[in-house]
Amino acid sequence: MKHSFTRYLAAAVLTAGATFAQSAPAQPANPAQPGHPAFRAMRARRLARMAQFLSLTDAQKEQAKAAFQQARQQAQPIRTQLQQNRQALADAVKAGKSDTEIQSLANTTGTLMGQLVAIRTGAFAKVYATLTPDQKAKADQWREQMRNRFQQRSGGQRSNG
Repeated sequence: MKHSFTRYLAAAVLTAGATFAQSAPAQPANPAQPGHPAFRAMRARRLARMAQFLSLTDAQKEQAKAAFQQARQQAQPIRTQLQQNRQALADAVKAGKSDTEIQSLANTTGTLMGQLVAIRTGAFAKVYATLTPDQKAKADQWREQMRNRFQQRSGGQRSNG
């Protein structure tokens, strides 16, 4: 009897484990990845802080949300390419590839990162265009505060620009 109870318990544990494994949504394991709930929450908090600091109207908030959403969708394939390129670069280093091949992969990484910066900057430009002159002055002040905070955290190693 004790033996059959152990089998029953083992079967129940395995079934429960399989059920939970199947019902768990596929999410990135790293909270720093854009698809992770913690990352999405951080992004929403950042937008809310910016909206409050700039005293955005509801219409401006919606325009900003739409601009940033469009930028995320536009950037997704580039982020995927960048991830693949970084893996290829790491593989090239491990395989002892030539400097020319590594330089080519590194140049591609730079190009992809430049594309992401252009997309992100374009989204901010769309939002900035919706601001009143007073809000633009506040936005410039906010950007300067963020840059100063970043420089303090990084030990001032970055150049202005």
